[in-house]
Amino acid sequence: MTCCDQRCGLITGTVLGALIAVLGVILIPVGNLVIKNTVNKEVVLEEGTMAFDTWTSADISVYRQFWIFDVQNPYDVLTQGAKPKLQQKGPYTYKTRFIPKTNITFYANDTVSFVLPAGAIFDSSMSVGSEEDVITSLNLAVAGVYSFLDHKLANWFINRSNSSLFQNRTVRELLWGYKDPMLNSMLGVFYPYNGTNDGPYTVFTGKDDVNKVATIDRWQGEKSLSYWNDSYCNMINGTDGASFAPFLDKKKPLSFFSSDICRSISTVYEGTVDLKGIDVYRYVLPPEALESPVVNPDNQCYCTDTIVTKNCTMAGLLDISSCRGSPVYISLPHFLYASEDILHGVEGLSPSFDEHSIFMDVEPITGFTLRFAKRLQLNMLYGPSEDITILDKIKDNTIFPILWVNETAILDDETADLFKKELISQLDLLEGLQIGLITAGSIIFVLCLIGVIVVSMKTTSKNKMIG
Repeated sequence: MTCCDQRCGLITGTVLGALIAVLGVILIPVGNLVIKNTVNKEVVLEEGTMAFDTWTSADISVYRQFWIFDVQNPYDVLTQGAKPKLQQKGPYTYKTRFIPKTNITFYANDTVSFVLPAGAIFDSSMSVGSEEDVITSLNLAVAGVYSFLDHKLANWFINRSNSSLFQNRTVRELLWGYKDPMLNSMLGVFYPYNGTNDGPYTVFTGKDDVNKVATIDRWQGEKSLSYWNDSYCNMINGTDGASFAPFLDKKKPLSFFSSDICRSISTVYEGTVDLKGIDVYRYVLPPEALESPVVNPDNQCYCTDTIVTKNCTMAGLLDISSCRGSPVYISLPHFLYASEDILHGVEGLSPSFDEHSIFMDVEPITGFTLRFAKRLQLNMLYGPSEDITILDKIKDNTIFPILWVNETAILDDETADLFKKELISQLDLLEGLQIGLITAGSIIFVLCLIGVIVVSMKTTSKNKMIG
């Protein structure tokens, strides 16, 4: 082979290598466009898409784990006004959300409505004991009349039924209901629950604008709430938390509406974590979400009781009485992020970010929530009273924690493998093809270019020798 043939072949190889590398570079925006179009199509809530199949299914197990606070010194509280000493018992675990969405109806404005049926099945394998375990807890009826009735009338009801500040109830009774002797009616923290519904919700399908997919348009037929006497706090923002618009931006918060706490909340990006081989963005509830209005003025409209909150200076507590129709205060478990006065009103609590915070793990490309932990604590109030006999020794208002709940779900192994096969593996294949073409083309280009230079130098040297 002559030097000319070698040189021509190497030049051809150089050009070919450059073309291969350029093809790899071109595949980057083309591949990204293909991925974007495919994802944008599959996340729309309409029949035949991956999102719709997941959205309508009840295959993913959702659990509610309850930790109930057991009073260790009820006699001392009543006779000496001592602080309640509490010991949490749990978890008592129930499978929920096992009934698929019902009344699914599509509308011409690219929205769809549905109802979430409620149900709970006890799972003894995930619980520390049985539903018949007995707990000494705050008397729900007494706390109710303390907050809602004139205290002289409340005292009459309490004495007539021989009720006390505390009561012994089974886990089943406390959670799901019992006949209260004072009110002569059913009462329970979550009574009624089984056979009830949440909604209807109306959400955007994302067909006209994928950035609005799953965003709530209406809840119970209304575009806003009516609990807070303020348009800002009454806003229904975001989704229900099960999914969000695709291609997440870490810098932007994710908002969702929770009917449990009668408000919308925003979460912020904390970091990227690995969930069964899938990279997910972790979003957490920031402390400012429950800060006092003194620190976070946006929370002013959530302050509805200036006495309990000491003129709206207390953090970590949300009064949802206007929403629930009963004197219930919501906080994070163990009063995480709450003011010291609230935390130290009882003994036995140890707030921990890892155990008691709210978080969601969201896959950033699809916007699907693959794991979440919604942790909330239900509290009621009692305090001193000159007219209620059983409270005559009580010294201070006390926000008493009844229980805290962790509503949680995690991607199962089978779904995780399917998710990786349908999405992650294809993304990895495309990325590998792009990198492979760029790398191979670059290597061919460089080697052939070196070869051209070497052959050219040899030819030049030979010509000089001949000359």
